[in-house]
Amino acid sequence: MTSPEGDRQARERSSPLLAAWEHAELSLEQLWMRYFALGGDADLVDVEAHLAGLLSLPPEQHDMLAHAINERLDEILARHRVPYSRSIRRNPPTTGPLGALVTLIIGSGPAPPEKVPSLAAVAGRSLGVELGVYLIDQEQRQLVRMPADGTPGGARLNVEGTLAGRAFRTVQILSSDRGDQPRLWVPLLDGADRLGVLECGLGSPADLYDPALRDQCRWLSSLLGHLIASKEPYGDDLQRCRLSQPRSPSAELIWQQLPPLTAATEAFTLAGSLEPSYDVGGDAFDYALSEHTVSVAIFDAVGHGLQAGLIASAALAGYRSARRDSRGVYAQAGAIDDALAAGAFPGGTFVTGVLGELDIASGRLRYVNAGHPPPLLLRNGRVIRELRRGRRLPFGLETEQLTVGEEFLQPGDWLALYTDGIVEARNADGAWFGEDRLVEMLTHEVAAGQPPPETVRRLNQAVLAHQDGLLQDDASILLACWAPER
Repeated sequence: MTSPEGDRQARERSSPLLAAWEHAELSLEQLWMRYFALGGDADLVDVEAHLAGLLSLPPEQHDMLAHAINERLDEILARHRVPYSRSIRRNPPTTGPLGALVTLIIGSGPAPPEKVPSLAAVAGRSLGVELGVYLIDQEQRQLVRMPADGTPGGARLNVEGTLAGRAFRTVQILSSDRGDQPRLWVPLLDGADRLGVLECGLGSPADLYDPALRDQCRWLSSLLGHLIASKEPYGDDLQRCRLSQPRSPSAELIWQQLPPLTAATEAFTLAGSLEPSYDVGGDAFDYALSEHTVSVAIFDAVGHGLQAGLIASAALAGYRSARRDSRGVYAQAGAIDDALAAGAFPGGTFVTGVLGELDIASGRLRYVNAGHPPPLLLRNGRVIRELRRGRRLPFGLETEQLTVGEEFLQPGDWLALYTDGIVEARNADGAWFGEDRLVEMLTHEVAAGQPPPETVRRLNQAVLAHQDGLLQDDASILLACWAPER
């Protein structure tokens, strides 16, 4: 039984609630359905008793009931507004989920890159949450908190072994109420590219189970991811916090040439990575997605350091020039040869690489392999063959023989392009990482249901661990997954 004080509080809360319900033009059953859709867990009888002042629901349940009625009153008010003689546009909203998004859009225009986390914090308050922005570091091992106005930054959370890291790895919203601090960890994405996570501090534990709030945090995270990616080229702060050491000039050159590490359409996902990330020289990859075709390329320039970076950049430039002119892989290979010849590089300069173009309607893959390790084709979670056709000398070396290989892919197939630094990584005992270990790891990760971005990250960590974190050569990989059923 409730206490006299509880009965009094119930009547006080019920009085305006009951009056509002009478104006809402809702039956008890209709009200309960709206309340339940917001996450309410009281049954119909308890709701009726609360409206009558006979029972006191918990404050969060009362608020959900009030919100259900207020939403209906807003609908009725809009219906009875007196029309103008012409259409009148409303002023920008300042509260709620739309207010949060508008705040972020309007505020980000003139803001320098480092102000984005502060704008996100302001937008989050429109949803009643306290936001913290964590960006993934260069090595994809830790999540680094960005400072906002009055909020310290620099805190790091490991990708392995933390709830924030799990949200990043699985690209799922996860909840936590440890230490009486309820929060949601929301993946921060630019399209399919994983940038980090949002920490959303909530007002009460009940908010952890509010599906509408989760959706609203996801909307905010999606917009914020696009803004961070678009702001990053305009300054250094968003990039600086992700670096644990300076990049070499060759690494800086290559990273500025690369597309995002992950991209996806409804039918295709691509993910790539380069190591050693702070000192990469001659490795690079590229891709292009469209409704009808998918183009992929990977390169490994001769040598090390800045000279190798310049050679790889020239190869990328020649490739992109031909590809964007709608020329096929045969002409693309010739364009790379021409670019290297025009670069006035020392004699003997060459680049190994693989160019591929997939026609999505037919599944036909046309490819050229210029002295590079053959790509691997995975089907039903197993490596079924190496693609050994379409071979020629490395780009930059004169060749009269240039054939184009063909392979017909099936939906669900994976394609793995990699440089020799992956399989030739050696541990202290001199043992190679090897192609067998690469095949075994790819098979295991695909069987475990890992998507390409997480598979690439795990493979990178395994190669680095095999060589105690010090690679003797660049090691790069590009995975492409054709999954129209996704």
